Amino acid sequence: MTATTMEKNAAKVVSHEEWLAASRNLLAKEKEFTRHRDEISRLRRELPWEKVEKKYVFEGANGTETLADLFDGRSQLLIYHFMFGPGWKEGCPSCSFLADAFDAIHPHITQRDTTFVAVSRATLPEIDAFRKRMGWKFKWVSSNGTDFNYDYKVSFSKDDTASGKPIYNFDTIPAYGEEVPGASAFIKKGGEIFRTYSTYARGLDILLPMYNWIDLTAKGRDEAGMKPHAMAWVRHHDRYSDGKMVDLGKLVAK
Repeated sequence: MTATTMEKNAAKVVSHEEWLAASRNLLAKEKEFTRHRDEISRLRRELPWEKVEKKYVFEGANGTETLADLFDGRSQLLIYHFMFGPGWKEGCPSCSFLADAFDAIHPHITQRDTTFVAVSRATLPEIDAFRKRMGWKFKWVSSNGTDFNYDYKVSFSKDDTASGKPIYNFDTIPAYGEEVPGASAFIKKGGEIFRTYSTYARGLDILLPMYNWIDLTAKGRDEAGMKPHAMAWVRHHDRYSDGKMVDLGKLVAK
């Protein structure tokens, strides 16, 4: 953070009574936000369903698995579309930032009749090698050689990317590469599978516990002016240097 930014972010120091009054004012807005978030969640649950017509097949630790197999006997399935293309040396750092929390959610969401799986176009050996390096245990399968990623608009062909045609996030923003992140929810009913929801881009923010904790601090995310993008400071958890901060001087615009 530059000195100028620090000066702009300098907070007014007040008495306890003034701090309490300001905190109560913010609490009122936080409660309003919570009620609005609850309403958005209700509307999400009321979305119409889209029947999954294709018979997708994935490669996992148990061999070939269909989309129905991924439910693992439960009625609901959550998929994280992890940015990891075939031939990549490692998965996306930002997706890995999010994935560091995946193992913790598994025992809890299964109690709500829900299974979680990550899906990438990387080959299974590439996925397994990276997962072992990162120390993760969550289920992660390969959609390599299938249309799954393309149909769910999280992968684009090289030709489409070169032409500037790929549109991401329900056709609201340009895709920024051949692989992009997302999450999708499915339900199985009467032997049929339906997609109930998908989210992309900033819609994934709510799934990032690290950001939600950082947002509680005085500096917040502290990403203003970072190049080439706001999350440029994020590294794979085994790539931070002895717990020291990433050199922001190299990332903040001069």
